[in-house]
Amino acid sequence: MAEPSFYIGVIGNVISVLVFLSPVETFWKIVKRRSTEEYKSLPYICTLLGSSLWTYYGIVTPGEYLVSTVNGFGALVETIYVSLFLFYAPRHLKLNTIIVVGMLNVFFPIVAIVATRSAFEDEKMRSQSIGFISAGLNIIMYGSPLSAMKTVVTTKSVKYMPFWLSFFLFLNGAIWAVYASLQHDVFLL
Repeated sequence: MAEPSFYIGVIGNVISVLVFLSPVETFWKIVKRRSTEEYKSLPYICTLLGSSLWTYYGIVTPGEYLVSTVNGFGALVETIYVSLFLFYAPRHLKLNTIIVVGMLNVFFPIVAIVATRSAFEDEKMRSQSIGFISAGLNIIMYGSPLSAMKTVVTTKSVKYMPFWLSFFLFLNGAIWAVYASLQHDVFLL
């Protein structure tokens, strides 16, 4: 029989998939209207970065295949979202968004992976170093929806801060905290 952490991790994966899919309605609107309107790209860019690095963490940390698989899925979904955002963003936002995507989703992960692979022969040290980086980025990812707060306040509408994303992020954080406690994984916690 599997340990309780496995079942909690599976529940965490299901909730994580819901987190990754919660912006589908937002992107459906973007595609239908052929415009990003006042939506912000930062939450999706940060989630892509976090998913990419957590995938790597799950790969280099023994027994964390639940972390790597769901975050690999997340990286794929977030890549689609960021691509759609870039495609439909107004011309004046495209260059800025491309620069941010290049820095956060291409340059930073490559540097982090190359640095940890070359600096640490020991798998445990490699896992710990990417764990520190990923945990710090998780704080940014969970805070990134707050970038929409200015728009929410100025427009006096929560239209640009999707409820389902916020709701599933809360559930996701809670279930992964339980999983991390059972696994004794301070980085996931």
